[in-house]
Amino acid sequence: MPDTAPAQRGLIVGRPALIVIDIQQSAFVEKEVRAIPHMVDYATRVSRARLAIDRARETGIPIVFIQEIHRADLVDFGRELDGSEDIHCLDDNPETDLAREVIDFRDGDYLVQKRRYSAFYGTDLEILLRGLRVDTLLLTGGLTDVCVHYTFVDGHQGDYYCRVIEDCVAGSSPEAHEYALRAMEYLQTGARRSLDEVLAAMDSHAASTA
Repeated sequence: MPDTAPAQRGLIVGRPALIVIDIQQSAFVEKEVRAIPHMVDYATRVSRARLAIDRARETGIPIVFIQEIHRADLVDFGRELDGSEDIHCLDDNPETDLAREVIDFRDGDYLVQKRRYSAFYGTDLEILLRGLRVDTLLLTGGLTDVCVHYTFVDGHQGDYYCRVIEDCVAGSSPEAHEYALRAMEYLQTGARRSLDEVLAAMDSHAASTA
């Protein structure tokens, strides 16, 4: 039986972690054509994640940075190029690096590299989260309708409480972004949360555990 009804749970249940998904240098390079479609305000939206990163550090919440990266010989792409995406995130391209405009990786932060959309698939993210005894995933980054959504779904299926910071994620289009947010809310009532709500919840969590 579920522990409580969704409406009775807080934004943060148990121990949280901030999961920063695929905020990489390529989002901040001006291009006429991109290997992956982006919303027009993609960089602006994901840049707001810096506020969540800073508050997580202030409140002692662990931060896990996710980086999509592929071998330059393309051997690990699999079916990923069968749809709308072109070749991207190669390990010999500086644009694959974490975005310096948003992220200042520090000692105590965690990095998980992935070859597929979900941050759980073929990585050690699950082992890391279990070691940190995490219950709630606070998700930010991109793309809302691809890597954020797939990571949310796998987190949901792993019985984590999943919250997506809806003004700190961006999709391949405004329509796809909104549909993905609705799909995540369908899986967990209260999954869609504003940055202000999350920052306040981080502060409350820190105060309750001090």
